[in-house]
Amino acid sequence: MILQLLLLFLSILLVWLSFRSFRGGIAYLRFFREELTKPPSDWEPIVTIIAPCKGVDEGMLANFDALLQQDLPEYEVIFVIDDADDPAAAIIEQAWQEAKRHVKLVVAPKATASSQKVENLREGVLHADERSEVFVFVDSDARPSPGWLRALVAPLRDETVGGATGYRWFISEEPTLTSELRSAWNASIASALGPNEKDNFTWGGSMAIRRDTFERVGIRDKWKGTLSDDFAVTRAMRSAGLKIRFVPQALTATVESCTFRELFEFTNRQMKVTRVYMPQLWLMSFLGSGLFVAVMAAAFLIAVLSKTNGVEVWAALATLFLVAFFSVGKAALRFHAVRLALPQYEANLLRQRFSQYTLWLVTPAIFLANCVAALLSREIIWRGTRYRLVSHEETAILPKHQ
Repeated sequence: MILQLLLLFLSILLVWLSFRSFRGGIAYLRFFREELTKPPSDWEPIVTIIAPCKGVDEGMLANFDALLQQDLPEYEVIFVIDDADDPAAAIIEQAWQEAKRHVKLVVAPKATASSQKVENLREGVLHADERSEVFVFVDSDARPSPGWLRALVAPLRDETVGGATGYRWFISEEPTLTSELRSAWNASIASALGPNEKDNFTWGGSMAIRRDTFERVGIRDKWKGTLSDDFAVTRAMRSAGLKIRFVPQALTATVESCTFRELFEFTNRQMKVTRVYMPQLWLMSFLGSGLFVAVMAAAFLIAVLSKTNGVEVWAALATLFLVAFFSVGKAALRFHAVRLALPQYEANLLRQRFSQYTLWLVTPAIFLANCVAALLSREIIWRGTRYRLVSHEETAILPKHQ
């Protein structure tokens, strides 16, 4: 009897959380519609874009071409590598010659106590044009739309906004199960951003900060010893009482596929970093995914194996139906918002419709596995380098054989 009451309570809790998530999806779509109908900003500051690179990403030349064809009149791009022989250098050179825009190629020192990406960023800002008013940081696997830069920097006209951010949406030219799983997994994080500027976080793949804010808050120093550039910025902005503005127009496509190994390497890394930098968020993910998996599995087993048509069977069926209804509804609302923000990828996105509407059933199990992995280990592999996350202020670089 106690077990049945506990399951009933947990089922009601999951349905309520699913309903809240669905309501959040309505607000998310409303926010996108409102923001995307606003006219482009007329603020045109001088911008320095810093793009850390290591190795060659799928579609890298197209990513760089998009970066060098933004509609803001005056900006520079600083590509940062840690080895002059990095194969990314040849792709940077090709994009540079085609664009005929002001570009710098900087070689950063090898990281010793932070991630190489952070070391590249810390070096890159030292080479910015002295006239630059805004720093923008972008990942090499991001493919921004032509209006991305203008939209991303626009909120910084308000000096109470500490940072402006976009986010990624994974798209594959040739969809596979693993690539669509990664996209569905990532989609649930994308919809955590919205109009609430106090709860938003920055994403380092599409992030803008006023130069004076960057220097006043001491971001470069706060990056020292860290692995995650964006979590460190989020912590710094919240400590300084500054707002973080999410910009739907700055949603960027990441056009690449992935293998099963790459799927779990990516998702495990995200949750291990979250556990160290935002432990409360990791705990919420752990509890939420555990609740979903346990209740849905129990409800399914009761509905299938029970030999009677008692109250517990109807309760199980109601749970399955309501959670599915709200989850599919949330996925549909989020998917429609993304289609509004990325109209140039309409054909690719339409191929994702089925996976986005169905894989919500699987991704909580992946989140749960990721959370367990983060509980058991603080080691990750990122761009070929093995790290141990000692704390949010200390990162150890490990030998490759370890």
